[in-house]
Amino acid sequence: MTALTQHFTLVEFTASALAARNNIDNTPPPQIVDELKRTAELMEQIRTLLNFPITITSGYRCSAVNKLLGSKATSKHVQGLACDFRCPQFGTPMQICEAIMASTIEFDRVILEFGSWVHIQVGTGRKSFTINSQGTFAGIRQ
Repeated sequence: MTALTQHFTLVEFTASALAARNNIDNTPPPQIVDELKRTAELMEQIRTLLNFPITITSGYRCSAVNKLLGSKATSKHVQGLACDFRCPQFGTPMQICEAIMASTIEFDRVILEFGSWVHIQVGTGRKSFTINSQGTFAGIRQ
């Protein structure tokens, strides 16, 4: 099992039930693995902040998997620079977003998606979005 960081593996960032069901190889090319290391490093900071283990629910998505999900071709998941996660031992996805926004952690975007999970992207924009249960953009905070 290839470790990206102390607490996160390549398998966690590439696992996809959708890819498995559709016989799609979701193995990232080497340049994407480098970006996944950056994303895993960001997640290490978040794990330290939350002080509990994190479950990655969606990391890297090859173009075919991304398309099947109905996501945009420009998704940061395709670039290895985003992941969706949960940390129920810490609290709700909203509480996680609030903790990240209150921290000094550098990120591009943190999104509360459908009230069910947190999406985070590598970068320095520090923007926070909410997508409500109907899939509608519900606000931004910087």
